[in-house]
Amino acid sequence: MDDRLFKAAMGKFTTGVTVLTTELEGTVHGMTANAFMSVSLEPKLILISVAKTASMHEYMQEADQFAISVLGNGQEAVSRYFARQTEDDSEVSFERFEDRPVIEGAITQLACTKYNEVDAGDHTLFIGSVENVTVQDEAPLVYFEGKYRYME
Repeated sequence: MDDRLFKAAMGKFTTGVTVLTTELEGTVHGMTANAFMSVSLEPKLILISVAKTASMHEYMQEADQFAISVLGNGQEAVSRYFARQTEDDSEVSFERFEDRPVIEGAITQLACTKYNEVDAGDHTLFIGSVENVTVQDEAPLVYFEGKYRYME
């Protein structure tokens, strides 16, 4: 099968939209990611997949801590910024959660410590031990067939 067919098949799976953040030497680094999932309840683990060619890959290898912000309906501009689809950072506001940078207003925020990293082809799977979470009862921003979609 060719890459285009594979991408089309994967696009049929609706995903949430997250922003992965970490901080090194006082500078916040982030990227939009939809390859995110829960892994285990005991211990509480999550997984996020980062391309080896992404600038975030190097930061994640260096960092011991990171955060995941699950975006809500009104946060498409934030997702586009961290996906490098726009230079406009006027929509991006950080707050601190468990001493990690997270996206202000995200419907879920997870503070994680790196638990493991696994080589997976052209990506690395970063597994995080979840230390704490926040949850807002709001609709998520989702991604389907290469487009942002809104839930009610």
